[in-house]
Amino acid sequence: AACGGLLTKLNGTITTPGWPKEYPPNKNCVWQVVAPTQYRISMKFEFFELEGNEVCKYDYVEIRSGLSSDSKLHGKFCGTEVPEVITSQYNNMRIEFRSDNTVSKKGFKAHFFSDKDECSKDNGGCQHECINTVGSYVCQCRNGFVLHENKHDCKEAECEQKIHSPNGIITSPNWPDKYPSRKECMWEISATPGQRVKLTFNEFEIEQHQECAYDHLEVFDGESEKSPILGRLCGNKIPDPLIATGNKMFLRFISDASVQRKGFQATHSTECGGRLKAELKAKDLYSHAQFGDNNYPVQADCDWLLVAERGSRVELMFQTFEVEEEADCGYDYVELFDGHDKTAVRLGRFCGSG
Repeated sequence: AACGGLLTKLNGTITTPGWPKEYPPNKNCVWQVVAPTQYRISMKFEFFELEGNEVCKYDYVEIRSGLSSDSKLHGKFCGTEVPEVITSQYNNMRIEFRSDNTVSKKGFKAHFFSDKDECSKDNGGCQHECINTVGSYVCQCRNGFVLHENKHDCKEAECEQKIHSPNGIITSPNWPDKYPSRKECMWEISATPGQRVKLTFNEFEIEQHQECAYDHLEVFDGESEKSPILGRLCGNKIPDPLIATGNKMFLRFISDASVQRKGFQATHSTECGGRLKAELKAKDLYSHAQFGDNNYPVQADCDWLLVAERGSRVELMFQTFEVEEEADCGYDYVELFDGHDKTAVRLGRFCGSG
């Protein structure tokens, strides 16, 4: 039986030949779906079962934006994993199914539907970014801005942020355009206890001055500007990464009334280890930033220094312990030392679970 064809309906269903029985061998079906201008087509698979291998060289389905065999490829799919919903770049989509002369499976059943792309005309009226959604659209703002109450325009965001995610991007206000004058911005980064905050600069361009007296970025080793300073930065040279001694870092950016530059973009992340102060009230220490969500990473090498007031002793109580087990703890392990470093008396090496 013939398969494929030109489809101009706003929505419909596509199935492999012979559905719901197994598709025949040596089939090549091409469906071309065309929607009105300003529309986008989405394809959602309800059922998917093709002969599979890593590179889909036997039976497969290919989905492209456009109508020709060399249009933009969204994906080549086989096996039993149902593909995610695919939305075309323009108002047409090409779906090609091929089967070889050996193994046959049940095939696929997919629904396509067309939706008007409000963003394609005048950016949907959005000042910054327009995101098309099914049946509607939403406006989004660039970093440093928030959406106005009218849901289309963007206004400058408050320049004060508290960040609790283990990693992310921090940018100067108005990035990637020039930062505004007379601005003071603060970021307070908190990581998982037992991890150190690391700041890596990807781009950096702040008004140059020998002592960074005009526009500058200050980075502090702690939760506020009263913490020890890690650096006062300006100029065009990308600074070296900065690492806090603990799980908190504070950033303050200041611009004066005159020269403006592009600013900075930096990545904040975490590294295990650090210096922790032991107090009367118990504090937590975690082996890795995503404790509870993921296992600890491979090739980790973490040193923690736990320090108490003079005259006091440090007590460490494990509440959860699950480390790869081996008779001599030769693979993964935790080692405790009674002192400042590894030259001190070793209290023990531990692994396994308990």
